[in-house]
Amino acid sequence: MKWFAGACLLLLIALAFDLGLLAYAMYALLGVMIASRFLARTWAESLAAERECNRLTANVGDLVAVVLHVRNRGGLPVPWVLLEDLLPRHAFLPPPPRLLVKGKRLQLAMLKGRSRKTILYQLECNRRGYFQIGPLVLETGDLFGLHRRYRVVTDPHFLMVYPEVLALEGYDVASRRPIGEIRMSYRLYEDPTRIAGVRRFEPGDPLNRVHWRATARTGELHSKVYEPSTIAGATLVVDFHRDAYHPRDRDFRSELAVTAAASLANALYEMNQQVGLVTNGRDAADRIRQEGWDYDIRSRRAARRVAEMVETSDRLEPLVVPTQRGAEQLMRILETLARIELTDGLTFAELLAETAGRLPRDATVLAILHAVPDATAIALGNLRRSGFAVSAVLNLYEINDYEQAAGRLLAEGIEARHLRDRASIGTVCRDYVTR
Repeated sequence: MKWFAGACLLLLIALAFDLGLLAYAMYALLGVMIASRFLARTWAESLAAERECNRLTANVGDLVAVVLHVRNRGGLPVPWVLLEDLLPRHAFLPPPPRLLVKGKRLQLAMLKGRSRKTILYQLECNRRGYFQIGPLVLETGDLFGLHRRYRVVTDPHFLMVYPEVLALEGYDVASRRPIGEIRMSYRLYEDPTRIAGVRRFEPGDPLNRVHWRATARTGELHSKVYEPSTIAGATLVVDFHRDAYHPRDRDFRSELAVTAAASLANALYEMNQQVGLVTNGRDAADRIRQEGWDYDIRSRRAARRVAEMVETSDRLEPLVVPTQRGAEQLMRILETLARIELTDGLTFAELLAETAGRLPRDATVLAILHAVPDATAIALGNLRRSGFAVSAVLNLYEINDYEQAAGRLLAEGIEARHLRDRASIGTVCRDYVTR
């Protein structure tokens, strides 16, 4: 706009002082600027695009193919257009990147009238996460560089990469035995297939409890007594508060906690035990932009700002997957773990206070922690004293840090296991199983 104002001012000066050559030059400049502006707008509005992805859910190591079809719907050729399919910045951090781009997602092209161009690139999934693919940003303009037009086209796609699931060599939470049926220390359910003994019949006992052989032998009614047994399973409680992780290894340790939680959930599922998930992390899906769109795009930075997901989320509500059994339950947990992000909201102690009423008592509470301050140890101890079976996995590398954290938990009557590195995920429970 300032170029138009300057040219008009010079034209007025030329007319006022009868400067014919300058007036002619300004007429020519204004004509070129008007024509360039018209052509840039026409070229930008005549472009359209669509995106195809061969999958929107993937595992670590998979390749996702992305195909972009850009077409010129107008009859005029477009001399140049810069095409960029946007990806979130966190997809390229830390090295190695979470998503490795194979091919070119940024290209400069020329489109003839009524023509089409196809762009193909692949995404190699190196880490779990929830990623926005697109939208496609188009930049074009006149040949003199006086006007540039930007357009955000195609709806974004959202790619979910599930966390890694590693096989466990052994698992023990509520008892020092491998996964399976365990005897509970408190009576929750009675298993009619397991008779613990016989007692005298009491008023109110149903007839299906009557032990007819003992009744015939003694001449008095006797009732069966069943063992209180059930399948325990676990509710995984993952601490994902940002301040709970040291900045030097925050990224590695938080990802290790997710991998351990996914592996434990898968092991419970394979043994047909119930499993649930509770965490104070935030859901990346909450950052999908639903409002605040700005369609007056004047720069590439503005186009990127319009297209990207919201940088922050003020979510405080915990993420809870109720403890259940089944394949669908495992997929819900894996989807939640794929989208989970570090939070600055609820601490772990506040998380337990918020969700204690929703934790089932027939499942072990398994806490996956990196730091164990006094508030966390006391909160877990209170949970144990209220009747829950509580265990912990300490996500620490240094043995001294582990001993200090385990000591605080042991003072509350809670056993802890050492998750030192990725290799220890498969053996984190072996000592308890073979003891």
